[in-house]
Amino acid sequence: MALEAPQVEKIAHLAMLDITAADIPEYARNLSDILAFVEHLEEVDTTSVVPLAHPLDAVQRLRADEVTEADEREAFQAHAPLTEAGLYLVPKVIE
Repeated sequence: MALEAPQVEKIAHLAMLDITAADIPEYARNLSDILAFVEHLEEVDTTSVVPLAHPLDAVQRLRADEVTEADEREAFQAHAPLTEAGLYLVPKVIE
């Protein structure tokens, strides 16, 4: 798929790129080469390829989910101007 100058200008505008008129043919050629490569990749048969989430067969080391700090909610809320049922009350800022 070959891109024309108006298409490159539109892409540059959408990407907020300031390119000169002299650079447009080079951008058009480079972008066309990229699109041609993507079209070439789309021709590859991947039906027998198993999708993978990570190229390495890595396993995440997990730690036990244990509480390590004391519950200090009441101590923290004692300093708050307004609380109710364990929640901090704040002024309404959105109408």
